[in-house]
Amino acid sequence: MSNRLFLAGAAGVVGRQLIPLLLSDGWSVTGTTRSPEKAKQLAASGIEPVVVDVFDGAELREAVVRAKPAVVVHQLTDLPPGLDPARMAEARGRNAHIREEGTRQLVVAALAAGATRLVAQSVAFAYAPGPTPYREEDPLDLGTPDKPNVSGQGVASLERQVLAASLEGIVLRYGSFYGPGTGFEKASRPGALHVEDAAEAARLAVSKGPPGLYNIAEDDGTVSIEKAKRLLGWRPRA
Repeated sequence: MSNRLFLAGAAGVVGRQLIPLLLSDGWSVTGTTRSPEKAKQLAASGIEPVVVDVFDGAELREAVVRAKPAVVVHQLTDLPPGLDPARMAEARGRNAHIREEGTRQLVVAALAAGATRLVAQSVAFAYAPGPTPYREEDPLDLGTPDKPNVSGQGVASLERQVLAASLEGIVLRYGSFYGPGTGFEKASRPGALHVEDAAEAARLAVSKGPPGLYNIAEDDGTVSIEKAKRLLGWRPRA
């Protein structure tokens, strides 16, 4: 396998933590951002930046094919800083759109580039109400026909596309972030996850673990992380 990796969402909270881990492992990283200013920051971090709109399929495909990655990592989100409550209602729709359509374009581009592995960010707090700890096989909360859960449906679409693609698809269901860049210094809800632990899980997943779903959160009884411990060798700090 080549050492080339394409990181979509490199300037996000997980992407920024993940970059130095990938570089220390010997990966040659191309990373995306929508901002020319953030592209300068990515270049300073030691990776090859590319400014691209994930919804522009032709532009994204060209960028990924040019990068020639063996692995594509999907850390794309569209959320306000600190999950600002005043902006979250609108952001949920945008984030669901990037999970659905953005993922579709990224999968197409990854296949066109000949990538063999795709690691994608999902969430561990979209399960339908039921007994805890939630396990990867438990159903997601999709809402009802009269009242659909837009966020849950976006998560389900992302996961379905990644796992159905003709490559090794790994979905990391992250807990609620806290730590540098997240707007939260401490865990604020059950099933939390330090952003550095999220990055470590992605680092491990680029080179190990069979395809499938993995809960990635602190071991507080909200979700089961036994699969990630056993197959990825991942453990949270708390």
